[in-house]
Formats: sequence, structure tokens, C-alpha cells
Amino acid sequence: MAYVSLHDRLRGPIGSALQKELGIENVHELPQLEKVIVNVGINRSTMEGKEIVDHIASILGKITGQKPAFCPSRKSIANFKIRKGMIVGVMVTLRGRRMEAFIDRLVSFVFPRIRDFRGLLPRFDGRGNYAVGLSDYSVFPEVPPPPDVRQIFGMQIQIRIRAKDDLMAKALLRVIGFPFR
Repeated sequence: MAYVSLHDRLRGPIGSALQKELGIENVHELPQLEKVIVNVGINRSTMEGKEIVDHIASILGKITGQKPAFCPSRKSIANFKIRKGMIVGVMVTLRGRRMEAFIDRLVSFVFPRIRDFRGLLPRFDGRGNYAVGLSDYSVFPEVPPPPDVRQIFGMQIQIRIRAKDDLMAKALLRVIGFPFR
């Protein structure tokens, strides 16, 4: 049996299953994936130096298939030893086919590889958006595990969904294959 991409499944069996479950006749009213934002915050105390920022950017580029953007700080904060213009984060915004391929890999490969994984908490933000935090990037099959424990970093994945409410967004993610508790 040939593999069917998430792009084709969203327009085929997933769309028809959502129409039946939600009782929606018009396909344009169905919830849709809008974009995925993958973000890594850089901790000044443990991740100091240009080489660690470049390492994070290269790993994030391998995981997402897209060049990451650096996020400089907007103002200085003395308590955190942050000056204006310092790099405090690295992020990638995925849309279209790359977003669908990333979500497909996340559901198919990454979640099953997480140790002691008991499912995702179904916490949405009230507008249908969902966020997942991963504490270790080495669960992605694209990157080898790091030789040094200090090079392990976590990431946040925000999934923006165009939906009327949280129930519709949860139904979409459940039909895609997100393992909710």
C-alpha cells in the first residue's frame, strides 16, 4: 500500500470524517491548519556563545527543512543579564506542504519515540490553537543524538488552527492522529 501524505488525507478521508463528526455540510467551514511555529528559547546561563546558537539553528533547520530566524531582545533586562539586541530565541514558521509534512512526522515518528509518553494534554488557548513542548530534540529522526549533554535543548511547537472553537480544533487534531489523553 502506498503512503498517502497528510495533504491528501486532509482533503480526503480526514475531511469527510470531520464533516460527519461535526455535522458540517460545507467543506469551507471545516477547521484548517494555518501555520506551525517551532521556537527555541536560548537560556543565557547554559547556552552562552555563538557556537551554541549556530548549533541550535542548524538542528532546527534540519528538523524543519527551513532556515530559522533569530529573535533579538527588544530591551535590556539587568536581572537576566540581557542587553538589547542579544539573540534570545530561534524560530521557524511553517506553512503549506512543509507544515503538513512536519505535523505528519511529529505524529508518526516523534510522539512514539518519546520515552514514558502517556499522551498529550488537551489544553487549547480558547481560540482553537494548540501548543506542545518537547524537552529533548533528539527524538526527531533527522538529527543524531548529541555527544554532549549540554547541547540538548527543548522546543515549543505552536499549531495555529483556523476554527470556531476549541472543540472543532481538537476534533481536527484527533482525526489527524494526535494522541490526546
